[in-house]
Amino acid sequence: MGWVDTHCHLQLDEREPEALLTRAAAVDWLVVPGVDLASSEAALALATGHPGRVLASAGLHPHDAERWPEQGPAIAGLASTVAAIGETGLDFYRNLSPRNLQIASFRAQVEIAIEYRKPIIVHCRDAFADVYAIIDETGVGTQAVLHCWTGGPKWTRRFLDLGVTFSFAGPVAFDTGETVRFGAAEVPPERAMVETDTPYLAPPPHRGEPNEPAWVSLVGSALAGVWGMSVDEVAAITSSNAARVFAR
Repeated sequence: MGWVDTHCHLQLDEREPEALLTRAAAVDWLVVPGVDLASSEAALALATGHPGRVLASAGLHPHDAERWPEQGPAIAGLASTVAAIGETGLDFYRNLSPRNLQIASFRAQVEIAIEYRKPIIVHCRDAFADVYAIIDETGVGTQAVLHCWTGGPKWTRRFLDLGVTFSFAGPVAFDTGETVRFGAAEVPPERAMVETDTPYLAPPPHRGEPNEPAWVSLVGSALAGVWGMSVDEVAAITSSNAARVFAR
């Protein structure tokens, strides 16, 4: 079994998606999340052009949450044709949209995910308590994918109790990623997936370069070290988890 890259923004990369997909020969399939209406539509176009290899997700990123009244209805209109909802969530680190609007947009997208019984891809940065509260209150935990999870052991254990799936990216392999690795050690392998977040957060030895799906195995290798498993075992279990989460 090959790898599954559960989060890569091929449509936001300046390079040709075809070239990235060709280089990712060890990646069986991948998920391309939208961050606004245009990128969600572009993700769906990629999925249509690569059936079985690319899945699309439609959502509005918290950075642009103030655009939800304008774009929300059209994003909701894509819900029946995409594999997941998001990337949504809360980002209280950059606060590029007011916090109250981030919360409103996130809640609205959670409701769409519940209505259409789709997984929801959640961005969480410096907002653990609020993301936890919303997932807990809405009961969407078993549908939630915590994208690029960077929480330490305490928050990891709390979110585990909600039934979420954790998706790990480059930071788990960073020299500075000790906290992320401590958190990953709390996650049963059957509750984890891997991603690149292409074109961002390239893992070593590619730090500073644009990321790409071919390097998802480097994330898996870091998790193998955390869990005391072989890299092949990590590939098999995270890919199986991805197939379950995204109903493949």
